[in-house]
Amino acid sequence: MLLENDSQTPAHLPVTGRSPKTDLAKVKVYMDEHYDEPLSIADLAYKANISAKYFVDLFKKTYGQSAMEYLTDLRINRAKRYLKETGYKLREIALRVGYSDEYYFSRKFKKEVGVSPSDYAKNARKRIATCSSSIIGQLLALNVMPVAAPIDPKWTAYYYNAHRTEIQSHLRLTDPYTSLRFEANVERLVHIRPDAIVGTDQISDQDQAKLAEIAPCCFVPKYHLDWRAQLRMIAAFLEREEQAEQWISIYNQRVQKARDSVKQKVGREKVIVVRVYGQHIYLYRNPGIEEVLYNNGLQLETFPDVQANTRLTLEQLAALNPDRILVMVCPEAASRAYWLSLQHSPVWRQLKAVRQYQIHLITGDPWFDYSAVGVMRMLDEALLIFTGYCPNVYLDNVHGDSRAT
Repeated sequence: MLLENDSQTPAHLPVTGRSPKTDLAKVKVYMDEHYDEPLSIADLAYKANISAKYFVDLFKKTYGQSAMEYLTDLRINRAKRYLKETGYKLREIALRVGYSDEYYFSRKFKKEVGVSPSDYAKNARKRIATCSSSIIGQLLALNVMPVAAPIDPKWTAYYYNAHRTEIQSHLRLTDPYTSLRFEANVERLVHIRPDAIVGTDQISDQDQAKLAEIAPCCFVPKYHLDWRAQLRMIAAFLEREEQAEQWISIYNQRVQKARDSVKQKVGREKVIVVRVYGQHIYLYRNPGIEEVLYNNGLQLETFPDVQANTRLTLEQLAALNPDRILVMVCPEAASRAYWLSLQHSPVWRQLKAVRQYQIHLITGDPWFDYSAVGVMRMLDEALLIFTGYCPNVYLDNVHGDSRAT
């Protein structure tokens, strides 16, 4: 077990010409392979050829979390796999992940995950399917890897790239992404036989009735509830309320910390998001942008009198003359061509944000993903945009081998 107060370093440190970060990377690999052994700060610092104090500071600065936090992540995530995939007793799992005391392990696991090891094992074996791509990020925040979900390399690229091997059955993307009818997914879900199905109220009443014949269902309002209310509704259905509250609490803490960092860089500068679509510019806002950049999130200054999603001429944009502009260019050819021509326009080039090099390109991923995972990723990206630094506290794989902290 990593000793929190072990700051004594062996007296004779090896002296080499290698970079401390090079040695630090090797120590991180060593931790990956020996997480089940007793590890102390002193031992790890010795392996990195630096003092204990410098090791603590350098590890946190380099990886965005302390060595102790990283080791805990390794152990808890490995424990999750044992709980899901094996029949080992709790004491054996504790020993296998580096904890000699199973009661300490249980307390640590509940603190980190939000539920006890036994409850996690019980719920992890439930086969949960989602027939709505916008629900994937809600389930992952609850530590649920769906057994079936609609993922696609183009429209849901993040979830496809990060989790396509873990999601056993890939459902088809239907309206509004494609012209396919939802019935094809109903037939597939009949064969998958999930224990429960989660979706949104965008599914027709007729299809909802068909899904209800397969398994118990939860359909959350897509546009009338914010992501927190949606998450809590799904959590109540799946009996994972503690995990929902833990996620929300962590998000709120990170928002406050990010807000302080961004305010130091941005101050009272006016920030807007514009969307280039076809031959036009729109002042763009969606629920995720409102949540993260304005309202309850970073609370950036903008133009409240201008209605969201209003089409703007270049002259109107020049009259607003924001300090910073986030630009989202639609991927089709006409929009890309207009964006290229726009950058050569004298009016565009005289904008304050352009002259001060404060134009930031953003994409639909993650800014269209209004889910618990989506807003956490948006917050990370906003922090990187406005401060130039993001500790990457939110790990890409929030389920299985990684978790959000």
